[in-house]
Amino acid sequence: QVQLVESGGGLVQAGGSLGLSCVASRITVIISTMGWYRQAPGRQRELVATITRGGRINYADSVKGRFTISRDNAKMTVYLQMNSLKPEDTAVYSCYAEKLIDGTAYWGKGTLVTVSS
Repeated sequence: QVQLVESGGGLVQAGGSLGLSCVASRITVIISTMGWYRQAPGRQRELVATITRGGRINYADSVKGRFTISRDNAKMTVYLQMNSLKPEDTAVYSCYAEKLIDGTAYWGKGTLVTVSS
């Protein structure tokens, strides 16, 4: 069973920056897409950014130009650099990984990002 562990959340003022990382371990399958989703209080989980094994990237419109996703396949780690943070970016950010062969999704427990105004 793939295990995903996030790190890097915390409290930051609006306009500031934070970096998140997620390491995948106990890997017994080939992982294709990795990425980040977030869930704010009272709202549904939403996509933030994803990156395929080959490096193709997709961003939510709300974070384009501010967030950067990257990936180190050798380390099985995905990163999210968040700049120009806004209070509306406050959420629990969860790491996501997808099994290549059948699309099974794996999730981390999440890390809280709080942006104060």
